[in-house]
Amino acid sequence: FLEMLSNPMLIPVQGTLNVVMNQNVTLSCHSDSGSPPVRYTLFKCSQKVSTLNMPDLTPGLFNLTINSASDVGEYKCKAENNISSGGKYSNSLNFTLIEPISKPVLSSPTSQAKKGQNVTLFCLSENGSLPISYIFFKGRKSISPPVKMRKREAAVIFLFINSPSDFGTYKCRAENSFCNNTKYSNSFNFTLEEERSHSQPLIISLGLILLLFVIGFALAIPFFIIPSYKASE
Repeated sequence: FLEMLSNPMLIPVQGTLNVVMNQNVTLSCHSDSGSPPVRYTLFKCSQKVSTLNMPDLTPGLFNLTINSASDVGEYKCKAENNISSGGKYSNSLNFTLIEPISKPVLSSPTSQAKKGQNVTLFCLSENGSLPISYIFFKGRKSISPPVKMRKREAAVIFLFINSPSDFGTYKCRAENSFCNNTKYSNSFNFTLEEERSHSQPLIISLGLILLLFVIGFALAIPFFIIPSYKASE
């Protein structure tokens, strides 16, 4: 008695479709019912990649190497036996190419601050697969929940400078789905902005008034000296 094959299942043996450049991966194509022998054919974007002939219902294993972005296209497999007509096709799979993140850069519009001032910190990794999660730290203590960015934009945190301890060292951490790929930023410190003395504007104003008085007096001298000189003649 010959039985037609069931639709095969195509799955990644490594358990994930996230891959990196030059990674070796294995795809399993398997029909769990039907009469052997079975011929499995793997396709990428409708182009035949490889064929395996199996004497029983064990899975066909296809070994691949991700050498370029074109290798992450759509994959399907087809299962055929002696009574199948046209074969049975599997589900489709698409790999996702994961790029490790670069070291994030921590920056701020200002490097000086004073007590009672609001400041802003930006954290951005220029390279790496999205989404990227960022966490901000002061010293070794996290000061924010993870901020997940799905666009190539900086994560932002707003701080209030309230005490001398707020001028400590800040850092941020970035990570994405690339395995064991966590990067820390440069250190960033705010410096204390010196407050101007309240008497300084008054001194400047008095100085300007005195200067104007001297200039006015100098301009007025000719009008007083010359007429008195003529009168004495």
